[in-house]
Amino acid sequence: MNVEAMRQYIESGSAILGIELGSTRIKAVLIDDNHEPIASGGFGWENRLENGVWTYHIDEVWTGLAVSYQSLKEDVMAKYGAKLTRFASIGISAMMHGYLAFDKEDNLLAPFRTWRNTITGEAAEKLTELFGFNVPQRWSISHLYQSILNGDEHVKNVAFFTTLAGYVHWKLTGRKVLGIGDASGMFPIDSLINSYDMEMVAKFDALVEGKYDWHLNEILPKGLCAGEDAGTLTAEGAKLLDVSGELEAGIPLCPPEGDAGTGMVATNSVAERTGNVSAGTSIFAMIVLEKALSKLHEEIDMVTTPAGKPVAMVHCNNCTSDLNAWVSLFAEFVKEAGMDMDANTLFGLLYRKALEGDKDCGGLVAYNYLSGEHITGMEEGRPLFARLPDANFTLANFMRTHLYAALASLKIGMEILVEEKVEIDAIFGHGGLFKTRGVGQRMLAAAINTPVAVLETAGEGGAWGIALLAAYAVKRNEGETLENYLSTRVFAGKTGETMSPDAEDCAGFAAYIERYRAALPVERAAVDTLK
Repeated sequence: MNVEAMRQYIESGSAILGIELGSTRIKAVLIDDNHEPIASGGFGWENRLENGVWTYHIDEVWTGLAVSYQSLKEDVMAKYGAKLTRFASIGISAMMHGYLAFDKEDNLLAPFRTWRNTITGEAAEKLTELFGFNVPQRWSISHLYQSILNGDEHVKNVAFFTTLAGYVHWKLTGRKVLGIGDASGMFPIDSLINSYDMEMVAKFDALVEGKYDWHLNEILPKGLCAGEDAGTLTAEGAKLLDVSGELEAGIPLCPPEGDAGTGMVATNSVAERTGNVSAGTSIFAMIVLEKALSKLHEEIDMVTTPAGKPVAMVHCNNCTSDLNAWVSLFAEFVKEAGMDMDANTLFGLLYRKALEGDKDCGGLVAYNYLSGEHITGMEEGRPLFARLPDANFTLANFMRTHLYAALASLKIGMEILVEEKVEIDAIFGHGGLFKTRGVGQRMLAAAINTPVAVLETAGEGGAWGIALLAAYAVKRNEGETLENYLSTRVFAGKTGETMSPDAEDCAGFAAYIERYRAALPVERAAVDTLK
């Protein structure tokens, strides 16, 4: 379309909007009928550690959404001279898990707890034993039950609890619903009925019987599969997004999803035997299963695709944050040296330098734990770098070490799926780790000894993924599955650039992991002593 045609298309309300509240950025993406991004906007934010809790302030949610939307409006006006007043549909996504609890008057009862918290160990352990099903610390039900175990006063007043995506969607539409993929990170899902596992719900109610006036099913959001009716934008919701008042009410919204679900969609990884790795502030692998795992693994989450198919999820709390901190240190040096280099150039330079390093990092080791890491049994994080006295301490090895560290916990978790003989036909990578072409992709291929593909669109991330789900909700043919819609109408002919694992890289990563495992007591000591 030329500029004038695009202006008319946008102003007719035919475009689709996707918004994702990520860990470091709130991003809005507008897509056309070809599912291609045509404009975007964003807002940067960071989580806070307050009173031992990783959180974001609720007013930041709405400030960030409004700024992100305004940024999108400005991009649309600059590119096409178009005014945004309506869309064909809207999708909201956000970080999975966490805890947002409200009373009957819709008051927030406790500070928002994000996925990053590792303060629910007792609850997670007891629920895992009760259900015979792995319930991780970051799941919403773990936060609720830990509050019960702690005797928190607010629990008796809980009328509703949800995730960040569910909260935003509720305020925009008035509907207390959640996409089934995001819901599967709140409480276990029965994929046969695409709803919460009622046997486990009954066990939980029996566990807390007589203590509260509520039952669990009454306070959970209703789970919806991709394409189901999730409500429309209210007048009040429209003003929350667009403070100018120009956005019209009545726009349909798709079920709100978590970032894991939108990552699967954005990489066309919703069919059996496919998978993706999302690598940013956290890192996780999502593998769509043909059959259930043979036994419970506390390192593996069982969640679902946005269509309800069972997924094995290896989730690690830490990925690029410590790596980014080191790059920031180099950026400070560059500035002090009087040089002018933007962040993307510096990241690219340092990432590519890592390719020159020794395959096993030459005697260096790093732990990127800003927060706890359940895969290796650390309830708190202490970023740590160490080297042997005779190590080959070069810039290349230093950068390679931190790239390996960003993937190390994931490798340990993925080894379980190898033991379970889970078949994977394709792994797609997306997220910040893969922005420098051929570096993060090569490291991941070495870590999991599997070919890794990166699509050109993977950099669009979850905001694009939720826009695709919003498109599916209004454009699918009757009976058309999400897998078919994505394969034939979005990704047809798009295979991405695939990189196979290099044998020497794999051997080097294996040697690094031996050193990494052996030195875990050093990280343990740092957690115990550095207070």
